[in-house]
Amino acid sequence: MSNRQLTIRSATLKGYPELAKSLGLDPALMLLRVGLPSRCLEQAETQINAWAAQRLLETSAQLSGAEDFGLQLASKRQFSNLGPISLVLREEPTGLQALQTLCRYLRLVNASLFTHLEQRGEHVLIREDIMHKRSASPRQAIELALGVMTRTLSELMGSTWRPHSVHFAHSPPQNMRTHHALFGPNVQFNAEFNGIVCNARDLHRQLPRTDPGLANHARHYLEQALGQHESDRVQAVRQLVGTLLPGGRCTADQVALHLGVDRRTVHRWLSHEGECFSSVLRGVRREFVQRQIAHPDRPLTEVAELLGFSGPSAFAHWFRAEFTCTVSAWRRAHVQAKDHEVVHRDGPMSPQPGDES
Repeated sequence: MSNRQLTIRSATLKGYPELAKSLGLDPALMLLRVGLPSRCLEQAETQINAWAAQRLLETSAQLSGAEDFGLQLASKRQFSNLGPISLVLREEPTGLQALQTLCRYLRLVNASLFTHLEQRGEHVLIREDIMHKRSASPRQAIELALGVMTRTLSELMGSTWRPHSVHFAHSPPQNMRTHHALFGPNVQFNAEFNGIVCNARDLHRQLPRTDPGLANHARHYLEQALGQHESDRVQAVRQLVGTLLPGGRCTADQVALHLGVDRRTVHRWLSHEGECFSSVLRGVRREFVQRQIAHPDRPLTEVAELLGFSGPSAFAHWFRAEFTCTVSAWRRAHVQAKDHEVVHRDGPMSPQPGDES
């Protein structure tokens, strides 16, 4: 499995230093605190670690006491911060087509963000999901993403446009003034999804168009960038598999849904690197299980759940078929290897005769 870090453009955090200072924080120290270079936000195209950026938002919200930190950051965002994407969006004939184009290219800005559209009768649902580590909260990153999406649509559709409703899976803040100012009155928390519901008729309205020649040049650039990021897409599939494993929700269809593409597209991405969905799932499980069972106090019930198995029995059966030994035998072999300072790089070592239990 690839160990490359998931990255985002530093433009995603545009306006962070100014907002941090206004809330009594030292932006340079906050960046260093989460492991980001103090000057990493000076160039919009700088690629920064996505997990560190998420920690930066959450830590800033906690230390400043601003529950709406991510949303305040979104309210300072301008359409031009999307770079070449903004030129292409301006040339789309309708709001819906601009939205579809935005979903296609957003991964060039933020590889941890998944955006897809769902038609629900007279409404269009813009669903946004953030890949995050299980031990971390994505609250601020989600609010930033939905805030930026709303600001973008407002600039495209006109300043009077408002979404039909906005939904957050997390709990409400004590003060919702910023939320109502940006989204309007219909903001729902503890929802089943994170997303924006729009009236379909609004999105079908014609948009004013600008310079088609400039937009075509920008689109060509973006398509080239997408091609160069093909391997990043495969990495995103791997990351998403790890995120969806707990609870048994990890299927090719679910991964495709979160990526905003169809299942065949996911298979095409994987085949370009000689992979298929089952091989990626197997690789993620193998790597994850070795880290988890290396801790002798980790209950197997917990490990089974994290790997998406129905229970310890199903997990034990898979492990024995995969590694030709029991978990207890692997743990003993792992302890022996550590005692002898032997490094095993090719997966769990098979037990010696008589080690099975």
